[in-house]
Amino acid sequence: MNWLTKLERRFGRYTIPNLISILVGGQIVVYAVELFVNRYITYYLSLTRSALFDGELWRLVTFLFVPSGSGSILNFALSAYFLWFIGSALEGAWGSFRFDLYVLAGAAGAVLACLLTGAGGNYYLILSLTLAFAMLYPDMQVLLFFFIPIKVKYLGILVGAGWVLTFLTTSWLGRANQLLSMAGFFLFFGPMLWSDIRAWWRREQWRRRNRR
Repeated sequence: MNWLTKLERRFGRYTIPNLISILVGGQIVVYAVELFVNRYITYYLSLTRSALFDGELWRLVTFLFVPSGSGSILNFALSAYFLWFIGSALEGAWGSFRFDLYVLAGAAGAVLACLLTGAGGNYYLILSLTLAFAMLYPDMQVLLFFFIPIKVKYLGILVGAGWVLTFLTTSWLGRANQLLSMAGFFLFFGPMLWSDIRAWWRREQWRRRNRR
């Protein structure tokens, strides 16, 4: 994390405090407009390559405000609350600069994925926030759907397993979309995960040698 410390010392004053509140608040506004005013609003906000090439550059930002939860009002409310909860926890642990950088990396990755594949979105960015939360608070217990107690590490395992399954079964363009949109997670946790994998591999090699 030395590079993060250096970045923070140099650019730490350039932050957007409470960024997660802005993102969730924007999603609530868009959901309300979609529900009561114009059900096609997300069509004009979503990230597509053709729209960007037509000059609709606002989509580089507005795709972040496309509601992450779909379906009923209750489902959206639960999704929005959980997103705000984990985002606030991450910002509290990292500080505004590092949290903003994490979101910016994921957003930039989604834009690159859009340019490569034709479309992008905030789904994997939000999923990466869940995984980051599980990495930082593995033993915290949350109430899934407000009544099912579950440790965050198990939630992270479920989310990660779903990501891997999708990655293995989708097209190469889909895989590029997944990887790029998770840029923040790999940037922050990639070195640690790689170190853990290498340590696990060395332990397995040692066990195999000592069985002979």
